[in-house]
Amino acid sequence: MAADDVLIITGASTGIGAATARAAGRAGYRVVLAARSADKLAALAEELGGPGRARAVPTDVTSWEENEALVQAAVDAFGRVDAIFANAGFGASRGWLEETPEHWRDMVLTNVLGAAYTVRAAIPALKESRGHVFLTSSVAGRRPLPGSLYSATKHAVHAMGEAIRADLADTGIRTTIIAPGMVETPFFSSKPRFEALQAEDVAAAVMYAISQPRRVDVNEILVRPTAQGT
Repeated sequence: MAADDVLIITGASTGIGAATARAAGRAGYRVVLAARSADKLAALAEELGGPGRARAVPTDVTSWEENEALVQAAVDAFGRVDAIFANAGFGASRGWLEETPEHWRDMVLTNVLGAAYTVRAAIPALKESRGHVFLTSSVAGRRPLPGSLYSATKHAVHAMGEAIRADLADTGIRTTIIAPGMVETPFFSSKPRFEALQAEDVAAAVMYAISQPRRVDVNEILVRPTAQGT
């Protein structure tokens, strides 16, 4: 990718999304920031250079129309879309009798359908730029965790990434699944027992994949803290 290329990030107001926006901004990308938190998005967009470099687009990724509007806002602002990072998501306590059914529903819609909607909305623009799709999965998407519906949603994201990659292989679009282990972000209500990854570590993985020559598609990056055994 080249300087001034355009990267859309969902779940951009905190954590991995915000760290990736900052890393991309430092590398010369223009960024379009999406999340439901309008105030946090606006502050981050201003930090990253304001309207000429970063745009805040409050978005609920479970809405198809809002995903369409997000991509259109990027095209209207910067004329193109070179990469999309479907990063929005949240978790739930383990245990099949934990959380409410409503929490489960919102999580599945955000983590799975939201990611699918975001990528679908961006594909026409990405075909024009021969761009790059990123999806945030998890170590939990590679092995089932006891009592974890969240884990099941991330297995779905892994499968989605491979399905997208195979579907778009002849278009020049690259697809990368980012699968972090424990990350110290607002996602977790308590600190892990060992030194976790920082959001910036995961952002660095995104920037590694996006910086490869166009002939190289890094299909998956699994990144765990040194002390995380499983």
